[in-house]
Amino acid sequence: METTLYLPVKRFLEKLGFTVKGEVGGCDLVALSDGEPPLVVIGELKLAFNLELILQAVDRAAAADEVWIAAKMSARGKGRESDARYRNLCRRLGFGMLGVTDRGDVEVLVPPPTTSIRRNPKKRSRLIAEHNKRKGDPVLGGSTRAPIMTAYRQQALACASALSDGPRKVRDLRADIPDAGKILLHNVYGWFDRAERGIYVLTDAGRAALKRWPQQPADFSRAEAAP
Repeated sequence: METTLYLPVKRFLEKLGFTVKGEVGGCDLVALSDGEPPLVVIGELKLAFNLELILQAVDRAAAADEVWIAAKMSARGKGRESDARYRNLCRRLGFGMLGVTDRGDVEVLVPPPTTSIRRNPKKRSRLIAEHNKRKGDPVLGGSTRAPIMTAYRQQALACASALSDGPRKVRDLRADIPDAGKILLHNVYGWFDRAERGIYVLTDAGRAALKRWPQQPADFSRAEAAP
């Protein structure tokens, strides 16, 4: 699975000074540099270099300063990574190209260009915001069969955890979860019921969610909820 490539590529980018998180805004990984504004790197992962990987990178390019594609190196060295036409296509499109060995080593096959054009600043800003709102890195890049742990879901789970011992007032939750009011009111996942004005309880669906995603205390005081 593509998730086997995520940690090697994450470590590679972290050594370059980036903060890396998986499955952000539909991208397999998003990496941000320090500084303001940050450099935004999008990575797309596949088990083999193919046309679909290129097409995914094309879709992501408008939101990134750099785009890297990464795939597993073929055992006999006869995969696309050895095809000069494929590498030249990456160069023309302005994509970096990484090969991951069976041992988890990462090799730069094509470096990205030193400059790029930002075509969609709004999409870029949304990626940065979601990356910054998430607590930790809860999802392996390349995941396709499980709900993505977005910043919004993280905060909804924090609300569920706070209600697990009984009804709570919204105003009591806002100290740790500033957007608790919006999350409880909209009830996107069906985890909450309003017991009375300003007081909520946890539903059976909410208790099931806490069993699926056990919670640790988290500070969301600087984060805003994202749909």
